[in-house]
Amino acid sequence: MAVIASAKDTVLVVNFQTGLTPAGSPILRQRSFQNVRSDAADQDIYDVATALYGLQSYPLISVRRDNRVDLTE
Repeated sequence: MAVIASAKDTVLVVNFQTGLTPAGSPILRQRSFQNVRSDAADQDIYDVATALYGLQSYPLISVRRDNRVDLTE
């Protein structure tokens, strides 16, 4: 029997730098934003992340989209 994939939700995950360690390595933090529409375009999600972190004093390091899917038979 074939497996059916049903989109459940999407999470926006951003990594940003909050400072430097005494050794000079970056201190990175991660924040997740739930309840992102699963049909949102990748470019729109990226644009929202860059706009939000453009208002912050911390530099944005990376943007990730996590799609969660329910699998059933």
